[in-house]
Amino acid sequence: MVGSYAAGGGRGAAVAAVAEGKLDELRRRMGKADGDLLRIVGVGGGAWGSAFCALLQDAYGRHRDKAQVRVWRRPGRAVDRATAEHLFEVINSREDVLRRLIRRCAYLKYVEARLGDRTLYADEILRDGFCLNMVDTPLCPLKVVTNLQEAVWDADIVINGLPSTETREVFGEIGRYWKERIRPPVIISLAKGIEASIDPVPRIITPTQMISNATGVPLENILYLGGPNIASEIYNKEYANARICGADKWRKPLAKFLRQPHFIVWDNSDLITHEVMGGLKNIYAIGAGMVAALTNESATSKSVYFSLCTSEMIYITHLLAEDPEKLAGPLLADTYVTLLKGRNAWYGQKLAKGELTLEMGDSIKGKGTIQGVSAVHAFYELLSQSSLSVTHPEVKKLVAPVELCPILKTLYKILIKRLVRLPLLLFLLVLIYVYRLKFFAHFTCRELATDSILQAIRDESMYDPRERIEMSQRQCLYRPSLLGLPKDSLMYSLHSGPQDPSLCAKCISCSNTDSILY
Repeated sequence: MVGSYAAGGGRGAAVAAVAEGKLDELRRRMGKADGDLLRIVGVGGGAWGSAFCALLQDAYGRHRDKAQVRVWRRPGRAVDRATAEHLFEVINSREDVLRRLIRRCAYLKYVEARLGDRTLYADEILRDGFCLNMVDTPLCPLKVVTNLQEAVWDADIVINGLPSTETREVFGEIGRYWKERIRPPVIISLAKGIEASIDPVPRIITPTQMISNATGVPLENILYLGGPNIASEIYNKEYANARICGADKWRKPLAKFLRQPHFIVWDNSDLITHEVMGGLKNIYAIGAGMVAALTNESATSKSVYFSLCTSEMIYITHLLAEDPEKLAGPLLADTYVTLLKGRNAWYGQKLAKGELTLEMGDSIKGKGTIQGVSAVHAFYELLSQSSLSVTHPEVKKLVAPVELCPILKTLYKILIKRLVRLPLLLFLLVLIYVYRLKFFAHFTCRELATDSILQAIRDESMYDPRERIEMSQRQCLYRPSLLGLPKDSLMYSLHSGPQDPSLCAKCISCSNTDSILY
């Protein structure tokens, strides 16, 4: 079985012994007595959250007297007939899965669902190892709980597998269950996205901040894990790496605990840059999908887009961190794989091909939430604020930061403003009415909207990507207020508000001379 200890012989025993040693070490660090289980709970049953918990179940689930891995997901989500039929085909194409279900007396319900005689539910099939957003990749069986209080009240480690758009609400409820806790749990967030708050001052709210605000758990106990993580490929043991980011107290022990032969986990202290990049990459992945579809997968066009969008991402991180982590290693790999294959890139492709429309929303059957859509809105609104103005390098005038991010502006016009050329749209409506040319109108309207992404990357006035990066390092862009830091702090006084470029030599944030080559 994929992801199990079925490597056989001495090698499997050796892997199990190493896993038990790591488990014992973490149990000691968390103060667990003999007979007291290390309770790990995943919150959310999406693709990556489910696969991540399945990795932990495969690694540590056999040590039942020492660890317990469970997943919470909402009850009542029905599996439609088409998905049930496809799931039945997947089961019968995998002998190991078929045998497992027969042994567990669980096969008959999938036969009945295939025939339309029974309705399956998402929490039900997850117990058998099938994630509704990833039915082509069977996981190991998982312990699934549908009562949130039961799942989390005594958890030692909580895995946030929710979209960023749902994190605040669910952890707000969890916070009520933790009011009487003496020792806070450790939380690992997989969520990639941000919220923007404009009042009273513009600032971002990352998923780890949402969790801390909602539950009262100190930020030193909340970490972020990110990297080039395509859930199905990682569970199928494609080699991958990731970084776990946060305070010193937990990141190194957890990096060691999470590391597996095919899944290398490093640790890093720069939580902000990694979380922000996790949200930004989803934005630019939608544009990458559009470019790929509109240029017939042109390698040249996609590479041009990659260089331009990464320079915008670097520029934005310099607003949020004094000395941001360089776009390299897992940060760069995460961006690359998301632009190449992630659900946000898929969404951009489908929009450009006319196979999806914006009216369908950002929650797509079989894919889950397309987090890049809400992130476009959040970052655009945030970076449009005049209070964050920066000096334009050519006209030497103060402008909102978004004016130096043409791709972000274009994606906002496409996805949020839904900009099309009105006169031609009216003409098309006449054609629809007179000739019923539905396909023609649908195709042309989406071309008018999505092909503007190509205009953005072909703009002759566009900066060389390196110039934008050097601009971000040369100007004093860092705005502590964006992270909610107090105005009376030393860092705020040094970096808040528009800066005179002549003072740049006196600003400690501009001592960063690291460069990124394109």
